[in-house]
Amino acid sequence: MKVPKLLLTDLYISEVSCPTEKSHLEVFDSELRGFYVDVLASGRKSFRLRYRFEKKLRVVTLGDARIVTTEEARHMVVNLLRQAKQGVDPQAPAVSEVGPLLQDFFLEKYLPYVKSYKRSWDTDESMIRNHLVPKLGQMAMGRITPPDIAVFVEKMKSEAYASGTCNRALVLLRFGFALALRWKLPGVDSNPVKEIKNIKDDNKIERYLTEPQTVALLDAVRQSESEMLQYIVLFLIYTGARKREVLDARWRDVDWAQRSWRIPKTKSGKVRHIPLSTGAMKVLEHLRLRIRHGFLDEQAIFANPKTGEPFVSFFYSWNNARIRAGLPEFRIHDLRHSFASYLVNAGRSLYEVQELLGHADIKTTSRYAHLSRERLVAAVEMVPQIAIGPKLVRAML
Repeated sequence: MKVPKLLLTDLYISEVSCPTEKSHLEVFDSELRGFYVDVLASGRKSFRLRYRFEKKLRVVTLGDARIVTTEEARHMVVNLLRQAKQGVDPQAPAVSEVGPLLQDFFLEKYLPYVKSYKRSWDTDESMIRNHLVPKLGQMAMGRITPPDIAVFVEKMKSEAYASGTCNRALVLLRFGFALALRWKLPGVDSNPVKEIKNIKDDNKIERYLTEPQTVALLDAVRQSESEMLQYIVLFLIYTGARKREVLDARWRDVDWAQRSWRIPKTKSGKVRHIPLSTGAMKVLEHLRLRIRHGFLDEQAIFANPKTGEPFVSFFYSWNNARIRAGLPEFRIHDLRHSFASYLVNAGRSLYEVQELLGHADIKTTSRYAHLSRERLVAAVEMVPQIAIGPKLVRAML
């Protein structure tokens, strides 16, 4: 069917209509190649341009023909065709002088970038979708100011989010803007989060098991409907490892001769070797004996009996056990804190604790320093005895 062509004018545009037997009618201009009006059966009329760029057919809508005049549309066509001839795609999005919307940057640029190297990228995604996008998403990054960030933080605090959660949002925002600057993103010329300090988090709750609580907890996990829970909890207590490290542990990573457990993927991204105590070795030996037909090196040590794969979560059975033990607020991660407290109170140095926990910075380990207070008091009591001697001490007093 021959496509109609004629000189498009305002008069013609106002009178043309779509034939009843068609859904739309395209009428091309006889002077400008690719320029046409698209008339829909509904009565809507739009100016469009059909052209080729890099050997691909493109179509761009110029505007509503009832609002844009024919002359204005012709002027747009001439400019667009000139761009295409100069090697510039007329449909390439214009660069905003105030940068992209915050939600577009974090969802389309930041997330794909961190997914390439960050194991915990899903945590970032949750923070972005649940906090950043709802509160700041529609703002252009180049227009966001330090007061905007301050309002964002106050909003989170008013919603009763913990200081740690607010600080994680700030860290994420700060890094995001730093990346935008590093990538020289047009419209972003400063980092507004740089001016905002993290909230002092003086209310960190770190729980440590006392001896009676340990007995109660171990008794509760032995009664659990999950047959694997008691072994997971015992191994966490004996090694101080992170939950995910234990759940993902494979038999191939155990060196029986050296009594060592190799963790190939750690939070810091470095391989870590944990020495295994007699208690930890007994847990592994017991599990090995439970496997009647032998085990594969690739198999997970603490595999879900139903799937043979590592547990995704065991919160339900853990929650029941901790409530049964009278510890409803005690978290799995608190087993790691308890491991550290056992070591410090037994007289081990913070550097030893740092190595066993796999902390990259001693500052992270220093939170446990207060646990050795009683031991330090006992230590200073030895000074007069050593420096002066017991007889002279009694004589002086």
